[in-house]
Amino acid sequence: MGRRVWGFFSTSVLYGSLALFISILNNVFLLYYVETFVSVYKIDKISFWLGEAVFLIWNSLNDPLFGWLSDRSFLSSPQAGSQISSPEVVLKRLRALSRNGPLFALSFLAFWVAWARPGLQFLLCLCLYDGFLTVVDLNHNALLADLAVCASDRTRLNFHCSLFSAMGSLSVFLSYSFWNKEDFFSFRLFCVTLASISMLGFVLVSRLLRHRFQNEAKLRQDEALILKELSVGHDPLTHQEKPVTVGVYLRQLSKHKNFMWFVSMNLVQVFHCHFNSNFFPLFLEHLLSDSISASTGSILLGISYIAPHLNNLYFLTLCQRHGVYQVIHWLFLLKLGLSVAMLLAGADHIYLLCIFIASNRVFTEGTCKLLNLVISDLVDEDFVLNRRQQAASALLFGMVALVTKPGQTFAPLIGTWLLCVYTGYDIFERDAVKDPLVAAPVVASGPETAPLRLGCFYLLVFVPITCALLQLTAWSRFTLHGRKLQGIKTQRQGAQHGYLVDVKAI
Repeated sequence: MGRRVWGFFSTSVLYGSLALFISILNNVFLLYYVETFVSVYKIDKISFWLGEAVFLIWNSLNDPLFGWLSDRSFLSSPQAGSQISSPEVVLKRLRALSRNGPLFALSFLAFWVAWARPGLQFLLCLCLYDGFLTVVDLNHNALLADLAVCASDRTRLNFHCSLFSAMGSLSVFLSYSFWNKEDFFSFRLFCVTLASISMLGFVLVSRLLRHRFQNEAKLRQDEALILKELSVGHDPLTHQEKPVTVGVYLRQLSKHKNFMWFVSMNLVQVFHCHFNSNFFPLFLEHLLSDSISASTGSILLGISYIAPHLNNLYFLTLCQRHGVYQVIHWLFLLKLGLSVAMLLAGADHIYLLCIFIASNRVFTEGTCKLLNLVISDLVDEDFVLNRRQQAASALLFGMVALVTKPGQTFAPLIGTWLLCVYTGYDIFERDAVKDPLVAAPVVASGPETAPLRLGCFYLLVFVPITCALLQLTAWSRFTLHGRKLQGIKTQRQGAQHGYLVDVKAI
């Protein structure tokens, strides 16, 4: 028993370390890719928006596409091939990570050296990078559902993901020492170093995990061959008459009520996370710039990046005690309570505003970190409800992304529209050379300061209030928790440990 616990702990550390190799690159990418193409490569406005438009479509469609390509073999009928065991599924995910992880690192490097016209390079780099990131993310997230079914084991896996993601966020702080638009050489060397670490990490960790599961896969294959000779039937839970096509899968998913309520809630969550990220500098500028120093603003921004990962370590301990559903419900209530309290306190309490702006983003991002556990539970329910021979983990993660990623686009569109409605302030009416958020003080000065500040305050508090109310409504209809969740997990564990039943008596 002690060896088993230590073995799973080692697996969870290795699994979590994969999040480090993703986050050290992705955080730097998110922070610098726009500034690089605009300020260093001098991309024109039409090419920039055209690239972003194509990227928006590709970003939404590639998750279900790669999820389907990854999991379509698992949706075939048992008659079409031999039963696929869980270790074999894990090995398939790890092979995908060992191939695509290094390619993901190479696609990251393609941003920082000019090798084509800016517009063409921008489009190709974005699509290549997001494609490999999607493959890596889908397989990494799917492993959360494939490595473990028990809630405590999944929580341990997610705990190590949060720990290593927090470590990966340090690349953002280190990058400030190397970033220089006038002399790009040092930053390129920094990016090459990060990519090398990520590339070696993917190769090494995926190889270690593959060695761990290859022996188990071989043992399962030998057992299956013996049982196949003795069996007189298949487990009815895993029997399907026909292969599952895209149309059949979509019809099955549309009848999955918990999935529909979850993606409704998660769409709002994605919107709120990106709203906070998009408008964080604007709130700092118009609500706090006259009262806090630039260094204090930088500290708040830094806290908002790393604190969600550290905070999630505590949330996961609560999940082990009270369940993921209950913790997420409390976070929604906390978001609503803090927003209402800030609204009642008003915009003149500077220290309360600092705490609220930082905590709002920290708790919202913290909720996002817990949602992979819920999606893993939905994978279990989909497996049981549709009597699958193997859980289609990557495909379900991809379908969640397809429905919820439009929230990334809605956030800046709705946010800027609301700001214009409240204040008449249009952030796009600026000099083309200047960044809109940097140019904001020009507009904020003068008699318009008070209405603009008040409008930003109302935007700051009413958006989370509205989001919390919508999410609490959807979350109250989500039933996959408590005894029902435990029953689903018991059925999945029973199905995967009894591939062939009714063994002949000898």
